[in-house]
Amino acid sequence: MKSSGQDSSGHGTGLVDDRRSLGDVGEALAARYLTERGARVLARNWRCLEGELDLVVVEPDGVVVAVEVKTRRGVGFGDPVEAVTSVKQQRLRRLLAQWLRQNPAVAASGLRIDVVGVLIRRGQPIQVRHITGVGA
Repeated sequence: MKSSGQDSSGHGTGLVDDRRSLGDVGEALAARYLTERGARVLARNWRCLEGELDLVVVEPDGVVVAVEVKTRRGVGFGDPVEAVTSVKQQRLRRLLAQWLRQNPAVAASGLRIDVVGVLIRRGQPIQVRHITGVGA
């Protein structure tokens, strides 16, 4: 399986070939989508022993948001945002609290958990769906 996004001649195919690359592309698209709407990315792929936050952003009003990004090539297994269960939402809340403890200089006017679902076909985004305040 090619993971470089290149064909045998070394030229870019524009196709996302493996899950990690698919996720990376989705996270980049989500970050761009959010920044175009005024958010500022504070962290990408922040990890600790309990898990990972795909994105941590701050909204113009000071709300700090943990963003779970789900990227898929189709909806055969459901809409990407449906993959964020209540158990996952609880873990995201714990991770965001831990991220804030490790980043005390960040002053938050509020906290939120969002999900961005990205559908990609033939290497191109066809849908970016942003759900704010999941599990609130």
